[in-house]
Amino acid sequence: MLDEEGRIPRVKPALFADAIGTTMGAVLGTSTVTTYVESASGVAEGGRTGLTALSTSVCFLLALVLAPVFLMIPPAATASALVVVGAMMMTPIASIRMDDMSELVPVFLTVTMIPFTYSIAEGIAFGMISYVVIKVGSGRWKDLNWFVVFVAAVMSLRFVL
Repeated sequence: MLDEEGRIPRVKPALFADAIGTTMGAVLGTSTVTTYVESASGVAEGGRTGLTALSTSVCFLLALVLAPVFLMIPPAATASALVVVGAMMMTPIASIRMDDMSELVPVFLTVTMIPFTYSIAEGIAFGMISYVVIKVGSGRWKDLNWFVVFVAAVMSLRFVL
């Protein structure tokens, strides 16, 4: 999938379409669209033509029609798959610097607050706010990006107001 320089060829149009889809999904109040991930995984598995996109769209249409049947499946039947996916998502945590508490505590708060609040967004908010507070409190405010501080401030408004 990578060219000689280690970059993904023709990725800009796919990312642009994904950005537009995600933005429009957020404006309309739906979940985000993962166009790029679908496209990249399809190419990684060997699908390089429009037939791949067509077959994916047919599967999505079938899922739309069969949604009432899928809702009959009890949550207990899908819980084990979600546990496995969650465990697989935990593997990047091994690359976090365990000796730096200003990095470790926000990760811990994010990971623990997601299930406690039943919300991925609120867990991320706790992590980002704690990241900024810990960096400022430990005198390492120069490590912070202005945008991270801005997003953490906006997220903290959600808890204050």
